[in-house]
Amino acid sequence: MPLVAGIDSSTQATKIEVRDADTGELVATGRAPHPRTTPPRSEQDPAAWEMALAAAWAASGQPPVKAVAVAGQQHGMVALDEAFRPVRPAKLWNDTESADDATWLLDQLGGGETGARAWAERVGSVPLAAFTITKLSWLHRTEPEHWARLARVCLPHDYLTYRLTGRFVTDRGDASGTGYWSPAEGRYRRDVLDLVDNQRDWSGALPEVLGPSEAAGDATSVFAGSPVVAAGTGDNMAAALALALGPGDSVLSFGTSGTAYAVSKVPTHDASGAVAGFADATGRFLPLACTLNAAGVLDVMARLLGVDLEGLDRLAMEGDPLAGVVLVPYFDGERTPNRPDATGLLTGLRSSTTPADVARAAVDGVVCGLLDARDQLGQLVPVDGRTFVIGGGARSSALGQSVADLADAEAVVPDATELVAAGACVQAASVLRGLAPEEVATQWHLSSGHTVKPRQGVERGAVRRAYAMASDR
Repeated sequence: MPLVAGIDSSTQATKIEVRDADTGELVATGRAPHPRTTPPRSEQDPAAWEMALAAAWAASGQPPVKAVAVAGQQHGMVALDEAFRPVRPAKLWNDTESADDATWLLDQLGGGETGARAWAERVGSVPLAAFTITKLSWLHRTEPEHWARLARVCLPHDYLTYRLTGRFVTDRGDASGTGYWSPAEGRYRRDVLDLVDNQRDWSGALPEVLGPSEAAGDATSVFAGSPVVAAGTGDNMAAALALALGPGDSVLSFGTSGTAYAVSKVPTHDASGAVAGFADATGRFLPLACTLNAAGVLDVMARLLGVDLEGLDRLAMEGDPLAGVVLVPYFDGERTPNRPDATGLLTGLRSSTTPADVARAAVDGVVCGLLDARDQLGQLVPVDGRTFVIGGGARSSALGQSVADLADAEAVVPDATELVAAGACVQAASVLRGLAPEEVATQWHLSSGHTVKPRQGVERGAVRRAYAMASDR
């Protein structure tokens, strides 16, 4: 019974799963927190990820594993010097200080719709504040002393893979979220990097992009026995891999951010910027729309209502979706729609409003925001298959019911709760067993779970129209 370990290095914590490489059976888990961040500036010292990885691995009991893979939060910027040491704290995906740089970069290729179309054609996506290239522009513009020391740039999962193996690599899925790697062409676009700094030689600054079943090398730290380390990938790509996502299937992920995504056999690009044309971890493509505010909104609203998350869930199930209360959950700005400076809005309050109505509005607001993002996704690829509800927010019964009701479709909530770590396990098993990652995922049946059916008599159109009106203010 060979074992594999999958690592999820997320915004909030490092989570590890250990699974049987043949059956996918869960054997052990571990978790350790990361330092808290508060946008618009959201930064962490990469050393904190290493400490969390060691602590999470210790918490798992450190069973002997034969292969490892790291999945991590997408985008971000880890700026390294010649000795591979961070020159400053890493900027995370939800850091929005580079919003002006995103606009500036659009202007360099014509601005407005012209610039957006040119960017989408080059790299599959229109750069927003989350993307690595905007953060590089921010660093070049605001911190010349750190820019002068910059020798290499990578993503959070790449950094951890390097620290485990000593090899500077990435994968096509995570690379596709940088804003300077083209999924359609399968290569870095140094011409767009030259927009940031055309005096720099970018050839040695970027990690090598490995294929879906390639190994980065053997682990020389943290894990005993020098297990082989897979290429790793981004968090959304890992979750899609765990679910063995097929054509027509879509995922609504309610984590720190919200994401709606589906697989495609061909590359996509959306000049509006709403849908990012990413690659996945199998050799296919993963068009994705993202909201900055998801499960964290429920944490905030539970605190404001003086209840825990279970209490908020109960209140929301009791609340009237037609009470007129609407929450627009742009607490930390927003990405879809692109409003980095936006704030949240609670409207429709009356003297008869109850805490249950506010809780219902909080859940429905988060769901409406992500369903709007999925509507944008559906303009590029079919989303008429299974609908998966995943992430920390999927533990909320009210949220799962809201998805089913407002989408008017069955929602599948998988039994596996840490799908990013599980997808990393799939990658590790793929390298160990010499199988395609999607073949391993299909064998493991990680997509099984319970199905939430839409209720009859729900005025879904009225709820979504009320949200649309409030969010347009």
